[in-house]
Amino acid sequence: MKQSLQLRLGQQLTMTPQLQQAIKLLQLSSLDLQQEIQEALDSNVMLEVDEEQHSEKEPSDKDKELNDSPSSDNTSSTNDDLTTETQAEQIDFENTQNDIPEELSTDSSWEDEYDTIGSYTAGPGAQGQSSSSSWNGDNSDLFENNGKTEDSLQEHLSWQLEMSPFSPKDRHIADAIIDAIDESGYLTQNLDELAEAFSIEDEIDLDEIEAVLHQIQNFDPPGVAARDLQENLQLQLRTLDKETLWLAEAKILVSRHLKLLAGRDFATLKRRMKMNENNLAQVIGLIKGLSPRPGSHISDVKPHYITPDVYVKKIKGEWVCELNPDTAPNIKVNEQYLNLIKGAKRSTDMDSIKEHLQEARWFIKSLQSRNDTLLKVSRCILDFQRDFFDYGEEHMRALVLADVAAVVEMHESTISRVTTQKYMHTPGGIFELKYFFSSHITTASGGEASATAIRAIIKKMIAKEESRKPLSDNKLSTMLAEQNYKVARRTVAKYRESMSIPPSNERKEIT
Repeated sequence: MKQSLQLRLGQQLTMTPQLQQAIKLLQLSSLDLQQEIQEALDSNVMLEVDEEQHSEKEPSDKDKELNDSPSSDNTSSTNDDLTTETQAEQIDFENTQNDIPEELSTDSSWEDEYDTIGSYTAGPGAQGQSSSSSWNGDNSDLFENNGKTEDSLQEHLSWQLEMSPFSPKDRHIADAIIDAIDESGYLTQNLDELAEAFSIEDEIDLDEIEAVLHQIQNFDPPGVAARDLQENLQLQLRTLDKETLWLAEAKILVSRHLKLLAGRDFATLKRRMKMNENNLAQVIGLIKGLSPRPGSHISDVKPHYITPDVYVKKIKGEWVCELNPDTAPNIKVNEQYLNLIKGAKRSTDMDSIKEHLQEARWFIKSLQSRNDTLLKVSRCILDFQRDFFDYGEEHMRALVLADVAAVVEMHESTISRVTTQKYMHTPGGIFELKYFFSSHITTASGGEASATAIRAIIKKMIAKEESRKPLSDNKLSTMLAEQNYKVARRTVAKYRESMSIPPSNERKEIT
């Protein structure tokens, strides 16, 4: 085959560093964005936090009261009050400074004169005003609590083991038992398996293991180290006060008739327990107050706090969407270094600083583009789902990414990035932006309904059902059809399970 040269024309999309940075910032959550901004501030000398702009955007509470004043007379009177209050604070502060001793007595310490760092124990007139530091008594344990985590269940049990009078041999057995307890608080191995785990030299038999197990079952939380649900409930009932009403009947029910209770066979339970319906309901209510998973109350998992990216509120009858100014600090180019570049001659150092300047401008522009896109998409969602904000989940409209992409004139992938791990604060709670997107269900009239609205309707129907005769999935499907919603029984079951609602046979209760 003969070689030859050919000329071809074509177009190709190239991901520039600026575009890559913009896409990266767009898909970051608020927490990750703060970390990314902090890394940019640490690595680029041309970036700094704009403190003045931040203070201008966040006026004090007193300034808000002055701005909201309806008349000039009220404003003048408020100013007089503020002046008087300021003078009083100055007098109190001067008195506070005069009360500070020049020297401390030899038998006293700094903490005897001062409560905490930056908080002077002033007189009644000072009202606990802080001195030069902004710290107060509420933050005295800030450094102690920083990074503090909860203990795991095994650590919690091991701590109680150290405080208990166990022999070295029993402590060795107790360690093995604690290691075999899962996160729910149940013992995952039987006694035979635990006995096989010890070596022949230990000379440990089943009676010794069971004796140590009974001692661990007295640890906190109640019900820990149980081998099954029945033993767990029995251990918890044993810790209740002997004067508790229906305690004896609850112990009998758990030890003899737990399977009947699990099967909701209340008729047989009444006959076996020889109790009427009201008394049996009291006994069952006592058992329901127990925890089926005692270990779940103790966890070393840190709580996940959500910072909303967008605020939605109603002002003068109109819904308004605003960005949360606390999600990221306002940054700007350092004016001092910028002036240095303008007046300096060309050099290698100046070239490096100019590169930092260009990167800083790209970063600020990408950050502004992220905020603009997030606000634009949030306002579009607000327009689409206005009925949801006015009337609730039952009025949620079917919405897909393509609908928003067509309105804001962006690609669906961009809408997907900007709605992932972004949260909206509304009067009805905090929702992820993805929550407002759902598939549609065809109605009998040919229209569309949101799957989120169908879930809300199903949840409302179940909340109003009769506890003696819960609604089956087939009945729920029929009731939805009466409201012109075409939802199959299997779809109802899927929606019910997604809301963690048990089936009808498990919802049956005695009243």
